[in-house]
Amino acid sequence: MMEVILKDSVPGLGKRGDMVKVKDGYARNYLLPQNLAVPATGAMKNVIEEENRIKSFRDDKLKRSLSETAKKMEDLSCTIVVQAGEEDKLYGSVHSHDIAKAITDQGFEIDHKMVILEEPIKVLGVYTVPIRLHKEIEVPVKVWVVKE
Repeated sequence: MMEVILKDSVPGLGKRGDMVKVKDGYARNYLLPQNLAVPATGAMKNVIEEENRIKSFRDDKLKRSLSETAKKMEDLSCTIVVQAGEEDKLYGSVHSHDIAKAITDQGFEIDHKMVILEEPIKVLGVYTVPIRLHKEIEVPVKVWVVKE
């Protein structure tokens, strides 16, 4: 068995920075050539510990910044004007891109990937849509879909 430090997340094995024991052949033939891991020597352990410390510091700083943004977004609501036909059914649908644009127009930097929308909105109404700013920070936003 060989002890290696993962440079990237490997499904079924571990995430970046983890120290794992794997069979020699797996390490020599896959992990090391693919640059997914490095041998766990004393110097490499120190380097990885320092990288993890810096990464955790940056992550904490980002989380604090996003927490402040989340507080500002708590009572946020946005209105999306669409064309609708009979029975308030939309001609198209409202997607995460549309919601992200409406929120960005209000001064918040939101990417469409942050909008958690299980399926496109196809009926007029008021919806509560969660916005994931960080893996641990989610903010509910009211989305009003109204007729033109």
